[in-house]
Amino acid sequence: MSRRRKGRDVNGILVIDKPMGLTSNGILQQVKHLFGAAKAGHTGALDPLATGVLPLCFGEATKFSQMMLDSDKAYVATARMGVTTETGDSEGKVVVEKAVPSDLTEVRLESVLEAFRGDIQQVPSMYSALKHKGRPLYEYAREGIEIERPARPVTIYELRLLALRENEFDISVSCTKGTYIRSLVEDIGQVLGCGAHVIALRRTMASGFTLEQTHTIDQLEAIRSRDESLDALLVEPDAALSMFPSLELASDRLRSILNGQPVRISDQTVTGPVRLYGDNRFVGLGEGIPDDGDIKIVPRRLVKNS
Repeated sequence: MSRRRKGRDVNGILVIDKPMGLTSNGILQQVKHLFGAAKAGHTGALDPLATGVLPLCFGEATKFSQMMLDSDKAYVATARMGVTTETGDSEGKVVVEKAVPSDLTEVRLESVLEAFRGDIQQVPSMYSALKHKGRPLYEYAREGIEIERPARPVTIYELRLLALRENEFDISVSCTKGTYIRSLVEDIGQVLGCGAHVIALRRTMASGFTLEQTHTIDQLEAIRSRDESLDALLVEPDAALSMFPSLELASDRLRSILNGQPVRISDQTVTGPVRLYGDNRFVGLGEGIPDDGDIKIVPRRLVKNS
């Protein structure tokens, strides 16, 4: 006998302003309960210390969560110099303390930051969620086990110095997926010679969503307390896929795509992932593949009931 699924069908994306001190999964479970949703997932965890943009996917939108996870991100961080911690942030045990250079100026700090702009190699923190033999690295770290971690390529599109104080500095970072801001700050502190760790971190953009589009848990609870529906806050899954070209399908091609069959077009610019629309609605994601002078559109992730 099949097990009946708990919760109702909810489809779309909700962008939460994650508060400090809670895990991303903890927030997900709270919001899933508020919606009474059967299926939900987040698009990449934020540390408990971190706040800011956390897109949550419901129902059919979960089909695109990996692409959202792979998207670029942006942050504002505050670093404290002169102190190195186990975790690279203020939640970790202090391991080294050194004096901050007395002659540190914005000009000198800018020259240090320049080396971290563009394509760089970064060694992930032992306190990251990256897995080794099926276990996250932070579990090994808590057991005192050090795992060798190869450096990984990441790209820092923008690294701006926002402010410099006696023993702190603020930076804004725009970067590719997989960039660890804690590791970035630790590396900057190492070049400065005094060490550094993150004391505040706010994600300002993820999957194309910004802080202006977020909702707080308090706002959601206030709406539910009035017995009002939260569904109007959801955005369509294609809102997170704007980096891909779009293609409007005529009725015959739409039928083929919905039946899982590829279609051919002559537009040579539509290659790679492409958003598919028909009858003025989003039907899913396809892939444009060059084929004998045409482009073959292959359905990859279709939205049900489209």
